[in-house]
Amino acid sequence: MANVVAVPSNQSEWRTALDSLPSTPQKIPAFFFAHGSPALALAQMPARLRASGRSGFEQYQGPNGPLANFLRDFGPTLLQKYNPKAVVVFSAHWETLGERLVTDYGDENPLLMDYYGFPQESYELRFKSRGDKQLADQIVSLYKEAGQLARTTSKLEPRGSDGRGFEGPGLDHGVFVPFRIMFGEEFAIPVVQVSLDSSMSPEANWKLGQVVKGLREENVLVLAGGLPIHNLRDFSSFTPDTAQPIHLAFHKAILDALLIPNAQERKQALMDLTKHPGFRPCNPREEHFVPLYVAAGAAEDENVKILNELYGIPTVAFGV
Repeated sequence: MANVVAVPSNQSEWRTALDSLPSTPQKIPAFFFAHGSPALALAQMPARLRASGRSGFEQYQGPNGPLANFLRDFGPTLLQKYNPKAVVVFSAHWETLGERLVTDYGDENPLLMDYYGFPQESYELRFKSRGDKQLADQIVSLYKEAGQLARTTSKLEPRGSDGRGFEGPGLDHGVFVPFRIMFGEEFAIPVVQVSLDSSMSPEANWKLGQVVKGLREENVLVLAGGLPIHNLRDFSSFTPDTAQPIHLAFHKAILDALLIPNAQERKQALMDLTKHPGFRPCNPREEHFVPLYVAAGAAEDENVKILNELYGIPTVAFGV
């Protein structure tokens, strides 16, 4: 098994890793990426958060931290290497039980600002993109063929609470906040979002990725965003300087599982992560972790490449 220290841990190394991705538009890898929080888009953290001793979080996952810097390199690489005709994205912030929902938002995707108590600037963020009805219908058909309930959802159907004071539709902040860093505030390529399985079952979410696996051969980029260490009850867990040994051990376990070369053994190791003693201290609930399984399922029998091993905010290519 490869040594953990061999994977990218700084900008020079992750740029080398990004450059080494195969340029294969005929079969695009699927990616798990750390989507961060609204803090990525803010000039500074809200005063209430700074006062609560979370300055380390601001430095690490804020607009000038390593996550933002990685996303600025990651997005252009995806466009240059793959020139995708569309993006299908799964986010930790949209889950449905028993039925897949697929956005069909027409010629402009609305934004769901699903966060509260942030500065006014966070509610004025822009990310202009469009949907793709044909692709949305195709995805619904794929899930139905796989024996799952699925349907599209339009701008007329609210999907959650918006911090501006209403129930609304739209791409959630786990999509538009990182995407505006990755791709700019206006993005010409269609974006379709698919809901996670709120059972939080690793196997169920792995199957979500399996269903859309074939889209990778149709010049469609499949992205799944989350944060594999996400404990809002313990902000020390978010940064390597303050993380406890149990948090660091779990992060290492994730990397070790991903670095297993045999696909079946790697899958078992990934599934076993939910039994690791550090899983619950890092994830009181699983919604930010299971997107990893979606991306893995979209390329389950193929090779894996860790593009950065940054504590708590890794990005991984499946199918290289």
